[in-house]
Amino acid sequence: DFSARHPSIFGVTPKDFEKQLKLLANSGDFIHPNHFISDIEHCLSDKSNYYLITFDDGLKEQFDYAMPILDSLNIQAVFFANSINREEGKVSTVHKIHLLRSVLNPADFSQMLNAGNAPILSDAEKQKAAEIYRYDDADSAAVKYLLNFKMDFTEQETLIKPIFEKHFSESETVENLYMSEEQYKDLAQRGFLGSHTHSHYPLGLLSAPQMEFELSHSKSYFEKLTNTEIAMVSYPYGTKETSTDEVAETARQAGYKAGFTTDRGQNKANQNHLLLNRFDCNDLPGGRNFK
Repeated sequence: DFSARHPSIFGVTPKDFEKQLKLLANSGDFIHPNHFISDIEHCLSDKSNYYLITFDDGLKEQFDYAMPILDSLNIQAVFFANSINREEGKVSTVHKIHLLRSVLNPADFSQMLNAGNAPILSDAEKQKAAEIYRYDDADSAAVKYLLNFKMDFTEQETLIKPIFEKHFSESETVENLYMSEEQYKDLAQRGFLGSHTHSHYPLGLLSAPQMEFELSHSKSYFEKLTNTEIAMVSYPYGTKETSTDEVAETARQAGYKAGFTTDRGQNKANQNHLLLNRFDCNDLPGGRNFK
């Protein structure tokens, strides 16, 4: 929401998105997800410069605004969605945080969290937060790191739930924020649907059974809903801590053929197909931080 009092994410407008796609087309070829998944190693080792466009979180605005642009340019993409949003009618906690940050300034949000006995970050942790959330100011980065990495998901949800309920309706938010099941089906028929796990939890910080559930359940849900294979997954948060070798192996055992992190960089031959790199759109030509 570009009109929010306190913007909480660094998105792009439809106009800038289209402009960026056209810039990227000058330096490489966009690849269809089905082409990529059918011969991953060839795509990684080929000397051609391929782009695979990806979106996380299964947001309705991606379908409403990005898809028409992609269609007009004949460009394909993968949309990674969480199964909890439509299967259980719940807003992912990470999105509750985004929404709260859009209406609360960092100082007020921190005060509410501290009132709930949130842990205090060390100087080293604040520096780590600044590195991970490098597009945010220091206060915002600290809040996000505190919530995403210093508390397990149960503690996080316990803290956030009452604050969220004071400001938003969960049922209305689900309807307004996320794609519908019909839109999931539409994407799947094109080969554009992937899993972002069930609950958007940091996989590398979970127990082995929890990790297996998050990866397997979402895959099963989307496959039953769409009657198609879900072969790709993107890991929530996607950092080294949350996208470990164990996570990759669990994803492989669950039946995924490709897994995406948020590590920045190109993908090369003989790379682990379940630990692939990605670039943030802000770091590419046309992005706000491209140099």
